[in-house]
Amino acid sequence: MIEKDFVTEGLKRTRIDEYLESELERAGYGGMEVQLTPLGTMVVVYAERPGMVIGRGGKTVRNITQTLKSNYGLENPQVEVKEVDVPELNPKIMAHKIAAMLQRGMHFRRVAYTALRRIMGAGAQGVEVTISGKIRGARSATAKFNDGYLKKCGEPSTRFVRSGFATVQLKPGVLGIYVRIMPPGMVLPDKVDIIKVETEEPEVEAVTETVETEEVEESPEEVEEKPSAISEEVEEEAAEETSEIEDTTSEESEESKEPETQEEPEETSEDEEDTKEAQEEPEKTE
Repeated sequence: MIEKDFVTEGLKRTRIDEYLESELERAGYGGMEVQLTPLGTMVVVYAERPGMVIGRGGKTVRNITQTLKSNYGLENPQVEVKEVDVPELNPKIMAHKIAAMLQRGMHFRRVAYTALRRIMGAGAQGVEVTISGKIRGARSATAKFNDGYLKKCGEPSTRFVRSGFATVQLKPGVLGIYVRIMPPGMVLPDKVDIIKVETEEPEVEAVTETVETEEVEESPEEVEEKPSAISEEVEEEAAEETSEIEDTTSEESEESKEPETQEEPEETSEDEEDTKEAQEEPEKTE
C-alpha cells in the first residue's frame, strides 16, 4: 500500500538524521535533506563547521557514505556538505549549544535567556525554549522561555516554524531541550498591509506678469537735440511766468493808486474849511 511506503520512507529519513546527528555533533550538525536523482541519492548535510564533516582528506565523508549505503539501503549515496549561514537561526544547533552549556554546570535560566538574546539578535521573529527534567529538584518540571511572535497551531506553525531537540545527561537525570524558531522574512496569512490612497490635487499654476521692456538705442545726434529742446521749453515757461507776474504787479499798483487820489481832495477840503474859520474869527472880533 502507498501508506506503508510513506511510513517506511519517513522512518528511514529519521534513522539517517539520528545517525548523522550522533556522528557530527561536534561539527555543529544542523539537519539534512535527502534528494532522489537519476544518478543516485543525494544527501545534503548542513553543518556549522563543514571542515569537520569532510575530515582530513575526505575520510569522514567516505565513512559516512559507506555507512549510508550498507546500513540504510541507499542506492549510490552522494554526500554534499553545506555551511549554515546563521547558526543562531538553526534550532538544532542552538539546542545542542544549550545542552553543552547545561553540561558545564550553568544555571538553566541563565542558559535559556542567553540563547533567547542570541536568537532574537540574529533577526528571528519569535523563539521558544523549553527545558524539561529534574531542573529544580528531585521532581521533574518544565520551564518555558519565549520571546517575540511565534505561531503554535495551524498550518503556519508547521510551515514557518522550525524546531530542534537535544538531550543532555546530568547527575540528577536526563534533561530535554526543545527549541522552536520562526526565522525572519516569513509572511503570515493574517498580516494586513494598509495601502495609502494618493489623491491627486489640482495643480494651481502661478500666473506671473512679465513686463517686457524694449531697449531703444539712441543716436548721439538725438541725444544732443533733446537737451536743446528741453532748454527751449524751459525758457518759454519762464517767460510766461514772468509776464504773468508783471501783469499781476501792475494790476495791484493801479488798485493801490486809485484810493489815494480820492482821499487827497477830502483832506484839502477840511484844511480849507479850517483856514476859513480862522479868518472869520478875527473879523468878528473887530
